Amino acid sequence: MASRLAAARYGKDNVRVYKVHRDQETGVHTVVEMTVCVLLEGEIDTSYTQADNSVVVATDTMKNTIYITAKQHPVTPPELFASILGTHFVQTYSHIHAAHVNIITHRWTRMTINDKPHPHSFLRDGTETRNVSVDVTDDTYKSSGGGAGIKITSAISGLSVLKSTNSQFHSFIRDEYTTLPETWDRILSTDVDASWRWRTFHTLDDVRAEIPKFDATWSAARDITLDVFATDNSASVQNSMYKMAERILGVEPLLESVEYSLPNKHYFELDLSWHKGIKNTGKDAEVYVPQSGPNGLIKCTVARGEECREAPKL
Repeated sequence: MASRLAAARYGKDNVRVYKVHRDQETGVHTVVEMTVCVLLEGEIDTSYTQADNSVVVATDTMKNTIYITAKQHPVTPPELFASILGTHFVQTYSHIHAAHVNIITHRWTRMTINDKPHPHSFLRDGTETRNVSVDVTDDTYKSSGGGAGIKITSAISGLSVLKSTNSQFHSFIRDEYTTLPETWDRILSTDVDASWRWRTFHTLDDVRAEIPKFDATWSAARDITLDVFATDNSASVQNSMYKMAERILGVEPLLESVEYSLPNKHYFELDLSWHKGIKNTGKDAEVYVPQSGPNGLIKCTVARGEECREAPKL
């Protein structure tokens, strides 16, 4: 049977990295914990088809490169660190034409002790992570993501939120399969996964020139998400997420699009009238049953309109 290798990439996943910066003057420590994945593409087909390992950069070498790069370069913002890593692999190995770097930054929040920020103690106050996906591609190769340059997508993942009112869902299609009642007041809870795609950067220097924007945009995206979630009298998850994405696009001209994925985590009313006539539905509902599944899953991508595509030159 005739066959061909249609696509191939390989690398090192789940590389755990912790870095501490110690300010010698103040004694204040800053910590970053990451999980890193690097995948490489290029002229590597013969390693699959002919057992030719001469084209293989060992994944252990890739792991060591991550640690050494973390020692020699800043690891924040993660967009920069991922760009430095990806550029290293593409520039160091002439037969590697694309590097895909994913970084998950785990949450450590500085403790407040006796009303003062503690210099070297931290707590994990949630499962939320800050994620980055970077594709670095050279001029001689087109990967599945398109042409050359540094393509960056930043993200918030696992931000759990809930509000006990100001969420509606009504006037939807009803047919012979519909049992869901309409509601003008319900609990709304979700785990936020939001990402925003930057315009392509041509070089690593272009990424360095925009360093302040990465942290600022992440903070703005998180604040906007929380603000809209809390204050919007939501007609639907769809409408609320669109408002979030539209506002994020408005704060940073270098963004191409914003994507949300929001599971609708249900809390069902519990009828307790069987026990001595206890009222626990409608306006009397206080005790609910959290559901593990099934759940709604709502997604959208909001892109900048054609008339808004003029942006500062990188």
